Amino acid sequence: MADLDLKCNFQDRAKTILTAEKKLVQITGTAMFPDDIAPDFPTLSGGTVTVFGEERRIEQGTKNRNPDGTVNFCTLEVI
Repeated sequence: MADLDLKCNFQDRAKTILTAEKKLVQITGTAMFPDDIAPDFPTLSGGTVTVFGEERRIEQGTKNRNPDGTVNFCTLEVI
Protein backbone atom coordinates (compact mmCIF):
# COMPACT_ATOMS: atom_id res chain seq x y z
CA MET A 1 0.00 0.00 0.00
CA ALA A 2 1.27 3.46 -0.88
CA ASP A 3 -0.12 6.86 0.09
CA LEU A 4 1.06 9.26 -2.63
CA ASP A 5 0.18 12.83 -3.60
CA LEU A 6 0.71 12.96 -7.38
CA LYS A 7 -0.52 14.84 -10.42
CA CYS A 8 -1.90 12.88 -13.36
CA ASN A 9 -3.52 13.18 -16.76
CA PHE A 10 -7.12 12.09 -16.12
CA GLN A 11 -9.57 11.22 -18.88
CA ASP A 12 -13.26 10.68 -18.03
CA ARG A 13 -15.07 7.98 -19.96
CA ALA A 14 -17.84 5.47 -19.55
CA LYS A 15 -17.66 1.87 -20.68
CA THR A 16 -19.52 -1.20 -19.51
CA ILE A 17 -17.70 -4.55 -19.61
CA LEU A 18 -18.53 -8.10 -18.54
CA THR A 19 -16.03 -9.70 -16.17
CA ALA A 20 -15.28 -13.41 -15.84
CA GLU A 21 -17.73 -13.53 -12.91
CA LYS A 22 -20.50 -12.15 -15.18
CA LYS A 23 -20.43 -8.85 -13.31
CA LEU A 24 -20.93 -5.52 -15.09
CA VAL A 25 -18.35 -2.87 -14.25
CA GLN A 26 -18.63 0.78 -15.21
CA ILE A 27 -15.17 2.19 -15.97
CA THR A 28 -15.39 5.92 -15.38
CA GLY A 29 -11.90 7.13 -16.07
CA THR A 30 -8.23 6.61 -16.76
CA ALA A 31 -5.47 8.22 -14.73
CA MET A 32 -2.02 8.33 -16.36
CA PHE A 33 1.14 9.07 -14.37
CA PRO A 34 4.65 9.69 -15.71
CA ASP A 35 7.34 7.18 -14.70
CA ASP A 36 6.83 4.39 -12.14
CA ILE A 37 4.57 5.57 -9.32
CA ALA A 38 5.18 2.42 -7.24
CA PRO A 39 8.70 1.08 -7.95
CA ASP A 40 8.58 -1.26 -4.93
CA PHE A 41 5.49 -3.07 -6.26
CA PRO A 42 5.67 -5.41 -9.30
CA THR A 43 2.05 -4.67 -10.30
CA LEU A 44 -0.62 -2.05 -9.65
CA SER A 45 -3.92 -3.26 -8.25
CA GLY A 46 -6.57 -2.43 -5.69
CA GLY A 47 -6.99 0.66 -3.61
CA THR A 48 -8.46 4.05 -4.36
CA VAL A 49 -7.47 7.36 -5.92
CA THR A 50 -8.96 10.80 -5.37
CA VAL A 51 -9.44 12.80 -8.57
CA PHE A 52 -11.01 16.27 -8.51
CA GLY A 53 -12.13 15.62 -4.92
CA GLU A 54 -13.95 12.38 -5.80
CA GLU A 55 -12.67 9.05 -4.49
CA ARG A 56 -12.61 6.31 -7.12
CA ARG A 57 -11.79 2.61 -6.84
CA ILE A 58 -8.88 1.24 -8.89
CA GLU A 59 -10.19 -1.52 -11.14
CA GLN A 60 -7.00 -2.19 -13.11
CA GLY A 61 -3.44 -0.89 -13.19
CA THR A 62 -0.74 -1.11 -15.84
CA LYS A 63 2.97 -0.30 -15.85
CA ASN A 64 3.65 0.69 -19.47
CA ARG A 65 7.25 -0.21 -20.30
CA ASN A 66 9.91 1.00 -22.69
CA PRO A 67 11.73 -1.55 -24.90
CA ASP A 68 14.56 -1.67 -22.33
CA GLY A 69 12.14 -2.73 -19.55
CA THR A 70 12.02 0.57 -17.66
CA VAL A 71 8.57 1.99 -16.84
CA ASN A 72 7.58 4.90 -19.09
CA PHE A 73 4.23 5.65 -17.42
CA CYS A 74 1.54 4.03 -15.26
CA THR A 75 -2.16 3.79 -16.09
CA LEU A 76 -4.98 3.26 -13.60
CA GLU A 77 -8.48 2.38 -14.77
CA VAL A 78 -10.92 3.61 -12.12
CA ILE A 79 -14.63 3.37 -11.36
